[in-house]
Amino acid sequence: MTKPCPCGRTHAKGQALSFDACCGPYYPSQNAPDAESLMRSRYSAFVLGDVPYLLATWHSSQRPADLQLEAGAKWLGLEIRQHRSTGEHTAEVEFVARFRVGGKAVRQHERSRFVREDGRWYYVDGDVL
Repeated sequence: MTKPCPCGRTHAKGQALSFDACCGPYYPSQNAPDAESLMRSRYSAFVLGDVPYLLATWHSSQRPADLQLEAGAKWLGLEIRQHRSTGEHTAEVEFVARFRVGGKAVRQHERSRFVREDGRWYYVDGDVL
């Protein structure tokens, strides 16, 4: 039995998808089919501490040279509030990610922008809401 995907995506009947059936296939290729799937796989990468994946899926125009994850963060869940196309090769995803660090609860509410280049989706940037 495989573990549920950290992103929390479920089947139509509400049953959690496994990591292998959800975000896992995007890791070798980084080729998510849409911006929401990329957002979910990036959340899973934060949970798993996969910095190389996060950097590889960040658009080169905004990608930091280095990325340090919050030490000791315990990720608690992801809620996708909205996913919408904003153009032929652009999209936005509004989400709320919850985590705990140093005993303090954190709620990150963001509207992220994504772009598709050469058939691949990339995270560009976002506005904290």
